[in-house]
Amino acid sequence: MRTLFLQAPSFDGFDGGAGSRFQTKREIRSFWYPTWLAQPAALVEDSRLVDAPADGLSLDTTLDIAQEYELVIIHTSSPSFASDVQFAEHLKRRKSSILIGMVGAKVAVDPHGSLTASDALDFVCREEFDFTCRDIAQGLPFESILGLSYRLPDGAITHNETRPILEDMDQLPFVAPVYKQHLTSKNYFSGYLKHPYVSLYTGRGCKSRCTFCLWPHTVGGHRYRTRSVENVIEEVKWIRDNMPEIKEIMFDDDTFTDLRPRAEEIARGLGKLGVTWSCNAKANVPYSTLKVMKDNGLRLLLVGYESGDDQILVNVKKGLRTDMARQFSDDCRKLGIKIHGTFILGLPGETHETIEKTIRYAKEINPHTIQVSLAAPYPGTVLHKQAVENGWLNDGKVITLINDAGTQAAAIGYPHLSREEIYRGVEEFYKRFYFRPSKVWEIVREMLMSWEMMKRRLQEGVEFFRFLRARKA
Repeated sequence: MRTLFLQAPSFDGFDGGAGSRFQTKREIRSFWYPTWLAQPAALVEDSRLVDAPADGLSLDTTLDIAQEYELVIIHTSSPSFASDVQFAEHLKRRKSSILIGMVGAKVAVDPHGSLTASDALDFVCREEFDFTCRDIAQGLPFESILGLSYRLPDGAITHNETRPILEDMDQLPFVAPVYKQHLTSKNYFSGYLKHPYVSLYTGRGCKSRCTFCLWPHTVGGHRYRTRSVENVIEEVKWIRDNMPEIKEIMFDDDTFTDLRPRAEEIARGLGKLGVTWSCNAKANVPYSTLKVMKDNGLRLLLVGYESGDDQILVNVKKGLRTDMARQFSDDCRKLGIKIHGTFILGLPGETHETIEKTIRYAKEINPHTIQVSLAAPYPGTVLHKQAVENGWLNDGKVITLINDAGTQAAAIGYPHLSREEIYRGVEEFYKRFYFRPSKVWEIVREMLMSWEMMKRRLQEGVEFFRFLRARKA
């Protein structure tokens, strides 16, 4: 079938969020590659990938594109599901014969509820959906496709057997050629990565058990299944040779450094290619591994510190202590590795005192840049189960992850710490971290290094103040 893989239009300022993990307006507007759609698109010959938010496509323009296809597969999430369903309904009214399905953690966790939400949805794919999408596009009978939930002609819903988890990751074709053919690299940017950049996965799954993390709990699992080192290096070489505009490669694996010997081996291969790269890392990587990576082109690590309180880290099964993270941060500073640190307010055990402790901790370890989020109890995670059981959600079970303006909402509250207090903590955190003479000078000094960086940081500054103002509205 003529197949379209689609990131549907959303609210202005939508953040593609690391493979669409989190859909919200951020403090600085950014877009991540829709890798989870690009991967099945690479398996379906002559398919097309459209990322409407990144391309700035309107509803009508996207509908005009979509109605030319026989099969449309939409990536959705808990925050974007309602608007994605509305798009599907608009499309079905235009062309009733079109086959519409959805993929993503939201429908993987609740396939039945997702299908009953609208008659416009013909199917949803559960688990890892790459080969499920391929089978649908090839016209295989629905009843023969593993990992598929779908609507029967009489309106009843049926769920096929589970699709086994993919073990040989080298079976997946490269996503970079799909990026080059269907996407515009300059539309993808992040405040802490060079522009333009490209992001891809070298494996799926994460050994850590963080209670709040969406993908390992819902799709990827807790075993880190990886592509071979040679396979990864070949795709990077393809990017270097065919996408010369790319200035940085971001490895978006949940924790790229989980397998340290492999990370070092990939790093050495990247060093021979002469590329600049970054990756997600846990704050427990030893100096020796950090040095190998730095000596071979590593520029930045994206690190989830989450909290400066050790008990909260235990509560969320982070597998990390603040003393370990301090040593890691010192090692990165000595080696000249930049860090984009992420923190979460509102996790179980949060109090006024722990918020203050985390802000002081962030200032002490002083990542180059930070992102402060609110605890998000995604369905399918342990945190969601805890929130429901303990009455931490509004009206018992209602989950509100974003507000009407598209900004992240405080979904969790406690008897001793209200949602409003947690929400306000984000603004306080940002102001106290960035509005310090030493941090201001650090940013100014970076701006003085190039005119391009000057323009970029000034634009981000405007967006940051707009973000703070919008949160007060």
